[in-house]
Amino acid sequence: MKTQETQDTEEKLWSKIKNTLTVPQKKALQMLDANGDGRVGIEDIMVQVLKLPLVHIERDDFLRKEFSRKHPQSQVKAIVKTTPLQAGIDPKEIDKIADEVIKFERAQVSGISALLGMPGGLTAWATLAPDIMQYYGYLFRAMQKLMYLYGFPQIVTGKTETGFDSEMLNVLMLCMGVMYGVNGANVALRSMAAALGRGMEKQLGRFTLRRGTIYPIVKSVAKYFDAKMSRKIYGQIVGKSIPVAGAVVGGGITFFTFKPCCDRLKATLKDTALSNPSHQETIEEKKMRESIEVEFREVN
Repeated sequence: MKTQETQDTEEKLWSKIKNTLTVPQKKALQMLDANGDGRVGIEDIMVQVLKLPLVHIERDDFLRKEFSRKHPQSQVKAIVKTTPLQAGIDPKEIDKIADEVIKFERAQVSGISALLGMPGGLTAWATLAPDIMQYYGYLFRAMQKLMYLYGFPQIVTGKTETGFDSEMLNVLMLCMGVMYGVNGANVALRSMAAALGRGMEKQLGRFTLRRGTIYPIVKSVAKYFDAKMSRKIYGQIVGKSIPVAGAVVGGGITFFTFKPCCDRLKATLKDTALSNPSHQETIEEKKMRESIEVEFREVN
């Protein structure tokens, strides 16, 4: 829960942001504000980013492309039907592909961030919206690919008639928590993997991610990123006014932060019940998994 002091601080920061903006800058803010409440939170960013072309990674297509070059079609079909590990792929090969994914997505986003950070002046601040969206877009691309390599089912399914599926957003939120070291996110993701490995896929998202054991951790991650987002936006107001320095700093920060985030997620994903048959549950993971199993039985 946010303390009153934290909430007051955020109110003051957003008030300061709004008072600083010019008309073009306000339009840039509106591009990010998906729910129209005058602020930009992580859910706003996620909804906007998932609308971007090429952010959605189709699991089956991705796995076929990665493994068809070195493996027979019979094994590729098994990979798609089950997981790379279950289909007999060497874990070292999976790790190598994961590293290549991180390297590729990192190179793409770093170049774009530097390009968008180059112009100076007030009108250049409008590049903030695409800058942030591109960064998280490539982060989500890497996130999906890593999850599919290490045994997770299709995550991003596209836009529905009523908007993006809340369970899908919560899974991505949890992964972001792992990437940025938010307390409890690691345990929650491993517990989710254990539940998926026990055949709870259909009920896991519908119940647990909305109001069950994992949900409070998802909300905690969201609050962390909401605060982070407001500080980033305020910092960008200043940074975008410096032409060349804005490009150097923007691209440099992106380059150096992207890989560690992805490496943290990779480390967690490669040691779950879906990707490591020898995985040893911690006491926290066991308690959370058992709670998930109780919730699963209650809705069946």
